[in-house]
Formats: sequence, structure tokens, C-alpha cells
Amino acid sequence: MIGRLTGQLIEKLPPQIVVDVGGVGYEVDVPMSTFYQLPALGEKTTLYTHLVVREDAHLLFGFASKGERETFRQLIKVSGIGAKIALAVLSGLSADELALAVASEDLKRLSSVPGIGKKTAERLVLELRGKLATGGAVTTPGGLAFAATPDDKSDIVNALLALGYNDKEAAAATKGLPPDVTVSDGVRLALKSLMKG
Repeated sequence: MIGRLTGQLIEKLPPQIVVDVGGVGYEVDVPMSTFYQLPALGEKTTLYTHLVVREDAHLLFGFASKGERETFRQLIKVSGIGAKIALAVLSGLSADELALAVASEDLKRLSSVPGIGKKTAERLVLELRGKLATGGAVTTPGGLAFAATPDDKSDIVNALLALGYNDKEAAAATKGLPPDVTVSDGVRLALKSLMKG
């Protein structure tokens, strides 16, 4: 089991990144909450990881904190929640927000995440009640601010598509973004507007 990676960040294509560890490039899928905290390309980063082994693939998921990884592990134990949906949940809600939504049985908030309908939201509340810790999650600071280019806009759209939104929703959410928005801020703003809708 790969539990942690420390290496040079060499690619950022949300939600996937590539971390070079001793000359080996690990493809890692990360939730947007972790993506926002990544350092600039070429800089050193550390991620807590979870390896999913399937018949057709070995998938590595990375998180900025142990608490976020633990929340991911609790999510994938819920019947009907796979790794991709768990990643979408953690991209739409922080670990603390998810714990609060589960504790308060906020089905509307939970079902605002792509791939989570009312029945799945009810299952999340039922199966995760009392299992999610809040607060105290240690995260690493970082992130590079740079002006958005047309490629950055497509990165924002691609991130939204990877999280389960359709082309129309992604285009609508990115339409009103400021021209100088960074990729991470653009995704964050787009997710906020999609959550309100």
C-alpha cells in the first residue's frame, strides 16, 4: 500500500496531478480542496494517499491531510459510492462541511454534489453518522496565482467535467468568471455557483 508520496509536482491537470518521486512519475487524482493547496509546478509536495486496486487499473488518490484521506476512506465504504464519487464529494464539500452536513442531515447540501441524488444522500447520512471527525485537520499551505489564459479556462471546464458536471453546466459556471482568475480560484468559484443552482 502506498500511504504517502513526497516529490516534485510536475503536472497539474485537475483533478489529476503527477508527482515525480525519485524519477518515477505517479499519477494521482486529488479532490479540488487538495488541488487548491498545491504548490507551483516544480516544487516539492507531500500527499497522503490511498491506492485502489481494480482488475483493470491501479488508481492512486492523494490528499493534503490525513483527515481528508480518512473521510475519503469512510465515503468509499458507503454502498453505491465509488472512488470517483467520493472525490467529487470532497471537491464540493470540505471534510468538515461533509461531517456537518451528515450530522445535521442536510440532504439538500449533500445532493447538490454531482452523482449524489436524494437516496444516496440519505444513505450517506445513515451510514456515516458519527463516523466523520470535524476540525483539527492539518493542511499544507501553497498554491500559485497566475493570470488565466484560454488554456486555464479549459482546465477549469475539464476539472468540472471530471467532477461529473455536464458540458452545459461547466460552460455556464465558467461564463461569468473574471478574465484574470487562476485555475484553482476559477474552479472554486464555478463550484460555488453550481452548488447554488
